[in-house]
This record gives sequence, structure tokens and C-alpha cells, in this order.
Amino acid sequence: MAYRFIRWFEELRKEDVPLVGGKGANLGEMTNAGIPVPPGFCVTAEAYKYFVENVRVEDGRTLQEWIMDIISRTNVDDSKQLQENTAKIREKIISLEMPEEIAKEIEQAYKELSQRFGKDEVYVAVRSSATAEDLPEASFAGQQETFLDVLGADDVKDKVKRCWASLWTARATFYRAKQGFDHSKVYLSAVVQKMVNSKTSGVMFTANPVTNDRNEIMINASWGLGEAVVSGAVTPDEYIVEKGTWKIKEKFIAKKEVMIVRNPETGKGTVKVPVAEYLGPEYVEKQVLTDEQIIEVAKMGAKIEEHYGWPQDIEWAYDKDDGKLYIVQSRPITTLKEAESAVTEAAESEEAEIVLKGLGASPGIGAGRVVVIFDASEIDKVKEGDVLVTTMTNPDMVPAMKRASAIVTDEGGRTSHAAIVSRELGIPAVVGTKEATKKLKTGDYVTVDGTRGVVYKGIVKSLVEKKEEAAAAAGGQVVVAGAPLITATKVKVNVSMPEVAERAAATGADGVGLLRAEHMILSIGQHPVKFIKEGKEEELVEKLAEGIRTVAAAFYPRPVWYRTLDAPTNEFREMPGGEDEPEERNPMLGWRGIRRSLDQPELLKAEFKAIKKVVEEGYNNIGVMLPLVGHPEQIRKAKEIALEVGLVPHKDVEWGVMIEVPAAALIIEDLIKEGIDFISFGTNDLTQYTLAIDRDNDRIAYLYDETHPAVLKLIEHVIKVCKKHGVETSICGQAGSDPKMAKILVRLGIDSISANPDAVELIRKVVAQEEQKIIFEAARKKLFEEDELEF
Repeated sequence: MAYRFIRWFEELRKEDVPLVGGKGANLGEMTNAGIPVPPGFCVTAEAYKYFVENVRVEDGRTLQEWIMDIISRTNVDDSKQLQENTAKIREKIISLEMPEEIAKEIEQAYKELSQRFGKDEVYVAVRSSATAEDLPEASFAGQQETFLDVLGADDVKDKVKRCWASLWTARATFYRAKQGFDHSKVYLSAVVQKMVNSKTSGVMFTANPVTNDRNEIMINASWGLGEAVVSGAVTPDEYIVEKGTWKIKEKFIAKKEVMIVRNPETGKGTVKVPVAEYLGPEYVEKQVLTDEQIIEVAKMGAKIEEHYGWPQDIEWAYDKDDGKLYIVQSRPITTLKEAESAVTEAAESEEAEIVLKGLGASPGIGAGRVVVIFDASEIDKVKEGDVLVTTMTNPDMVPAMKRASAIVTDEGGRTSHAAIVSRELGIPAVVGTKEATKKLKTGDYVTVDGTRGVVYKGIVKSLVEKKEEAAAAAGGQVVVAGAPLITATKVKVNVSMPEVAERAAATGADGVGLLRAEHMILSIGQHPVKFIKEGKEEELVEKLAEGIRTVAAAFYPRPVWYRTLDAPTNEFREMPGGEDEPEERNPMLGWRGIRRSLDQPELLKAEFKAIKKVVEEGYNNIGVMLPLVGHPEQIRKAKEIALEVGLVPHKDVEWGVMIEVPAAALIIEDLIKEGIDFISFGTNDLTQYTLAIDRDNDRIAYLYDETHPAVLKLIEHVIKVCKKHGVETSICGQAGSDPKMAKILVRLGIDSISANPDAVELIRKVVAQEEQKIIFEAARKKLFEEDELEF
């Protein structure tokens, strides 16, 4: 049958993230690359979207409208309110009936998958794959639900719906809010994959996530299903393998008390069982993988990394039925940092009393008061700066983790979800200590070394002071051993939220190529124009100034380009006070960007007042960037509004525009005559407007291509004209984080590239290599010309 809501792995590639999320797209990519992936299909994000936009709740609203109303009234930092409101959403999704057109397609696809194995029904895993999940700039690992050993079409349909519901767990909602993702634009696909009946399984990082050594592969392994390793239910074996030589450099054989297996009583779902009883007492401390298997797993990881061109976080398993190695998931590692040297710290801490040892899961030093908790319901006990101690760090504890100065757990390995999140949050963590919750008591004071994997009694001043000195000396930047890469093309960073400014600055970026206004304005909790009409303009100005100041200070004197508000009507409508927002068939083509700002000058004035306030405090590194400009008159009017509040373009601030519509690219000379210091390409919009492609439309998303000749010609034209007139050129769209696009832009002569925080290091390396290649090609050409003349 022809499917609308189903895609088989064979039909998918890595570009299909908008359709099936990161997990689904990667499974399709690996399948087509010849990686041994268990077969399966994806229930696309379009199915979830169809569900929430067409199924209605009791009061007649669509489910999507009902959900967004609840979320708009939820303070994500209030743990109790967050848990209560998200629970309501999950219950509602599960209680509503799946549309028949989706249900029938799932039944048919499951039947076809089963027939591939000559059976009426096969065991499958049903996994969530959010459309913002597993992207290079975000680690959503484990944020949504996974169901193992699912059997029968009805069970599959039920688990798909529960996957949809898990998009609204407290932890997933909190994570999206803090990472700056728009809840209304994150959809969820469900992956239905033939279940591997695992004898052994685990996780592998193709770069050491603790030491950041790209030449080492770290493998975690345990008995049974991999869920035990990912969730942190067991401290797994750990093996370190050197790439190329395939030498096993280190082995840590853990005491594996429990394992997860298919429920032997019901034949469905999974249960946790004692290893000693299920396999025998000798397996508790037995090496899980043979040396040959360790090398086989490592080589497979290297093959996958080579295919993607970036270190990967991979879930693998050996099937006890056929003995073969299978790969069930792969995603890019998003938490690689430059390693901190612990040599001096180790020398200074010899006399400090060590109370616990474990695995260093997230590098750095943290110190504070211990708070021991055993359940997510206790997370409010953890205050800012406390050391969170628990049996295993559950994803529901993320709000408390964010407040903690360090994290210590009894169980878990370096590749557990909790360890990954700790590294992403930049919080020191020690896992797998076995007895942290017994040895440490609430009220104790400890110092945690997440690099060496040790916990010291009391506050070790030499370690804490060393950390503070290093931070002060670095000016908030990561200390990098050896000479940093110097590139003629500047590499900047995109910043969505002021809260991440320090970490974004630590990438060593040459400035901020895009500071978004949306999250600062939308965080006030109601429509900003309503806020101003209620006489709260000064409060809005201060809120904006606070955010801009935070970023400007973190990067000073490096430039920070602030983009004025660019929120479509559908985003504003969901806010309290947004009832008067117009209904638009396609908000992306509607009343947004500079168009809205000039029609609602009171809001643009508030933004300019906030910038003026920060500039007067001495931050002269700010630039103003106008979005969606299509006519010189828009630049002129925006300057007039700026002058009205005392902000002088070109004097107080640099003045620039986004090149997002073909019109702006075609009349770039006219825009320059109006007076601009810089331009930045917004390739997301420029591509969809040039090619007439709605990038949110799954049916045509495969046609979306930033490297299309028409898009590149517009970019090339703008860069040439700007070079002629001395106007700086940059890019801040998603394409700026794509190595392939970076190479093209360097050759076109762009002045800077602004990438997402986790892509800065990679893009800088790509830029440096391409610049060196250009120099080499020019030198070789000159040499050949000279040889020809002599001849």
C-alpha cells in the first residue's frame, strides 16, 4: 500500500530529520551505508502533527491549541507545577483515540515487517525520535520514551501513542525550554525496529568524552539489553581502544549486579533481574566482551564515524540468537570540550582526604553542601551550588542538576544519559562510586573532581582556588593546549539565550554572529505589546538590557550582533494577550521581522532603548541587525526610530541587515547606499524563499538545499558587491554549521561564519583547512606558470 505516515529505513537519509527526527534519519542513513542495523520503519512526525492538529478536546479546541495554552502558563523552574501540567498533557494524549488513517498504516507496516522474518508477529522496539532530537547542537538523549520487546499491532499502536505523550515529560519540556527550542515546532516520530534479543550490549563513544582524545574509542558493555547502561541502572565494563592500532589500552571490569531482559513471564516488556540468578554468580565480575569482540565493536564505531565525519555516540548489541553485532542507534557527540590539565591539581591534592572514588564522567571541580536524594520528587531540596548525590541520576532530575555545583552517583557509567547531560551542562560529575548515598550525608561538605573521578572530604581550597584562578586567567574561555587555529575568515557563534553566553564564549568564537531577541522577549510571559500598553515598558527594557549585557560582557571586546525581534504571528498568538494576533495562512511569509517592527514601533523602541542602556555602560561591541529586510525604506525608518530614543547608528552601534529574501540580495547595492556596516545571510529563509519550498512541509522537505545553484548565486552576488563597498559579510543560518557549506563560503570570500556552539570547533578546523588549501593551490599555480615561462 502507499503510505502517508510511514517511511521504511531504506527510504530515509540523514537529511530526513524534519520528517523522522534525528534517530530515524540516522537509522536510515546507516542502513543505506551498509551498517548492520535491525530493519524497521518510522511513524513520521507528520503523523504526530496530524494527530495534535486534527483531534479535538472537550471544549472544541485542537489538542495542539490545548497543549500550547497549558505550556504558556507553566513556569518550567517550578518543579511541582511543571510535573503536574506535563502529566495532564500526557494523560490527555494517551486517552484520545488515534486517527484511523494513522492506525491502519501502522498495522500494515508492522505486518510487513513481521512477514520479512516469516512470522505473524515479531518483537520490536518502539523509540521516540523528536525532530529536534540528536542534532549536532542538542543532546536530547533519553528525553523521550523507549519501549522494548513490544509484540502485536495493538501494542505497537499503544506504544507509538505513549511515545507521542513522552514528548511532554517534565524533563523533556524543561530541557527544550532551557535549550531555547520552540515547543510548538518540535514534533515526534516513532521508530519501530526489529528487537535485538541482546546477549550483551552497550554504548560506545568514538572519541573519549572525558579526556576528549579523538584517537580513543570508549566502549561500555553489560549483560542483557542496553537500557541498563543508558539509564545508569548498572555500572558497566569500560574498555578504551586506540584507533588505527586497535590496541586495547585500558579495561575496567565492573561488578554488574543487575541486567535487563525480556519479561520471561509475560513475554512482553522488560524486567530487571539479578545477574547472579539469571546467568550465574561468575558473570557478575566476568569481562562482558571478548578482546576480539571489543576490537570488532571499535572498528564498527570507526566506520560509522568516518561515514558521518564527526565523533559518534553509538548504541550496539550482540544478538544471542545469531551471535551477530548490530547497531541500533547513532548520533553525534555534542559535548566534546578541550581537556583540562589535572597534573598540577593532582599534585596539590595529595594530602586531601579522599572519601569516594568512581568514574570521572564530566570534567572539572565542584564543591559545596551535599544533598542526598533518592527520587525525582525530592529535587526541590537541591539548592543553587549544592552537590547532588543520588543512586543514579535520573533524567527527571535535570532541573536539580542544573542548580548543582557537582553530581555524584552510586551507579552508572561514563556513557549513561546522566553523564552525557552533566557534560552538556558543564557540571562536574563522578559516577559509579557504589556507596555515595551511604558514605555521604546531607549537610556534609565535599569537593568533587570530575576529571579524576574522586570525591574529597570538605572544601579543598587548593583545588577550588586553582579552578577560580584558571577561569579568571582565561577570561571565561577554555584553556587550549598548544597554539590555537588562526583563520582569516572569522568563526563566530549563534546565541539563543543569555544563560549560555559564558559557555558560548568558551568556544573561543570570534564574536556572536546572531543574538536572538525572541527568547528574551517571549520569556516575559505575555505579549510584549500588551506589556507596554499596561505601562511596563521600563520593565521590558530592563529585561532586554539584562540579556544583551550578559552576552556583550561574556564576549567583550568581541562583536555581538543583536537581531531585532523576528517572531511570526503564530508564536505571539499563543502568549497571554495574543488574542488579537491576526490569523495567517503562512506566518513565515507574513507579518514578522522588520515588517512587524515598523508597524509596532513601540516594541522596536523598547529594543533600541535596551541597547542604548547597555552601550552607555561602556559595551561598544554591539551591532544591530534587522531581519527580513526587502527595501531600503525599511532601513531608513528603523534608523529614524533609533535616533528618536538617542541611539545613533554607525556611531553608537554597527548597523546591519539580514539577507533572507531574494529581493534583498538582488538590490544589495541600494541597501548599501542607505547605509549599512554589515550583512548576514539567513540561509534558512533565503533557501525556502528562493526555491519556493516550505521547509516545514514534509512532502517537499527533501528538495530543500542551501547549496542549490540559485541560492549560491545570490550569496556570491551579495559578497562581491559588499567587498566592493567595504561592507562586512557573514552567515548565521543553519548552513553556517555545515562543513560542506563552510568550504563553499570560504572560497566565495565571506568575512565570517557564525555557527551553533557545538559546531564552532569543527567549522574553525574546516575553515583553516580550506584556507590552507587555497593558499597551496595558488602557490602551485604560480610555480607551474613560472616553470612554463622558463621552459
